[in-house]
Amino acid sequence: MSNTPAPYGSAWVKSTYSDGQGGQCVEWAPTYASTHGIVPVRDSKNPGGPTLMLSTEGFAGLVALARDTDA
Repeated sequence: MSNTPAPYGSAWVKSTYSDGQGGQCVEWAPTYASTHGIVPVRDSKNPGGPTLMLSTEGFAGLVALARDTDA
């Protein structure tokens, strides 16, 4: 994890799994990911908090887990 609030110049996108009611709010930075091959992920309720930096394979695994998990 990184303690930087966001990779420089990144535009953050809220996950479609975020419910809009303040729960399960996850954001990622697709432009940074396509440029660097590393996917930044953060809690949108705490944008100044830590950023999880995942490989593209790790991010794909995280998405697959989210799809397979009953909320």
